[in-house]
Amino acid sequence: MRLMNIKNNNNSFLKLREQYPNFYYHSFDYKYHNDSFEVSFHFSLNKQYHFKPKHRIQRPKSINWANLTKESLDAFVFHLGMIELVSYWKAACSPKIIIEVFSLTSPQIQWWKKLYYQGLGEFFYLNNIETNATEFVQIESTSQKTAAFSNNTITNDFIMVPIGGGKDSVVSIEILKDLEKTIIPMVINPRGASINSIEKAGFTLEDSIICQRSIDPQLLKLNDLGFLNGHTPFSAMLAFLSILSAQLLGIKHIALSNESSANESSVAGSHVNHQYSKSFEFEDDFRHYYQTYLHKEIEYFSFLRPLSELQIACLFSQFHQHHFSFRSCNVGSKEDIWCGNCPKCLFTYILLSPFIAQEKMHKIFGKALLDDPSLAHTLEELRGKTAAKPFECVGTVSEVELSLRNAQKDYYKEILMKDIKSESHLGKIEDALKEWNSEHYLSEEFEQLLQKALLKC
Repeated sequence: MRLMNIKNNNNSFLKLREQYPNFYYHSFDYKYHNDSFEVSFHFSLNKQYHFKPKHRIQRPKSINWANLTKESLDAFVFHLGMIELVSYWKAACSPKIIIEVFSLTSPQIQWWKKLYYQGLGEFFYLNNIETNATEFVQIESTSQKTAAFSNNTITNDFIMVPIGGGKDSVVSIEILKDLEKTIIPMVINPRGASINSIEKAGFTLEDSIICQRSIDPQLLKLNDLGFLNGHTPFSAMLAFLSILSAQLLGIKHIALSNESSANESSVAGSHVNHQYSKSFEFEDDFRHYYQTYLHKEIEYFSFLRPLSELQIACLFSQFHQHHFSFRSCNVGSKEDIWCGNCPKCLFTYILLSPFIAQEKMHKIFGKALLDDPSLAHTLEELRGKTAAKPFECVGTVSEVELSLRNAQKDYYKEILMKDIKSESHLGKIEDALKEWNSEHYLSEEFEQLLQKALLKC
């Protein structure tokens, strides 16, 4: 059996912390252009290695910039820097983060420590780093200045929908189109699949918020030198970038596409979850944080939170115009292809198998993935037969099992399915498609819209 790629980097972790005891958040800067807003940050590792990552937010042509005070903008940009810095801090995991920009209260510090620790659970696990939530880092502020709470009124009852190019955001934007509200797609570093999702849903890039995020090349150089590397909570960065964008454009609603399945840990019996910043726990924490320290009126929520991955797959199967253009594969993302060899490809294939004929699935993915014996171990991981599920955005073990047992078997040879047996404790797929998770932040209007769509399953 193939072993998970766990590196024994604990000694490197200890040595790097000793060599680079301090990580600094020195400053941020921003400026408006006619159609874009540019942000840059300045971080350093013990004042020896400096990092200046950037973000650029391009506004839709149909929306003007909101009239904001400098104090309000400073607060939102500062907080984007607080989540951006973790990508650079992890290179040496300095025992102390020093914030020179604004002061943070004790509750704020505890909030950020929880996000960093939980969001880096996969990073610590795969690097075999021995630490705990208390000792892994201390956060100190050297500034006496407090970030301002924004009281500006939100003027546009619009809905921002972040688009990633996969099936989930397609389902969100297609269903939300039925509301009599203006929909604004939002995309980070556009690629073929995300552009196609926007256009096939009836929008254009000119209608959308286009964000460009650039990594400082210095970080990549440190990775080549043997500094630590690994997964960071991307969806937490998206959360802070989306509320900054909403503030800049006066948009009230931010509708994410995170489902209830994201709550399941990647490593059974632990807090380690590749999708922590997609979980309801993070969504709940994030809403409390920004409503306390940034703004009361913005509504950040996951539109698909009441649903499972299985239900989303069923809904997606009805949007035929997206079937050959969506992409969920991270391995093939730069080439805009399904690689056909990774856990995300196999998981997506399995989840759609009860709802789309196998002959069409073969054409979508380029081959019949359930006939590929090289994916046997990946299937075992997805079925929960190993120490951990794949560290990808995949659904629950029970969803995989239920989908396998209900796959349309009109095409493939069942090479990977020979030991899949019917198990009564899983229940019926018809019942699973009717489930509704009550842990969500949908208003009555959004909840009724989603429930109506679910009836089609």
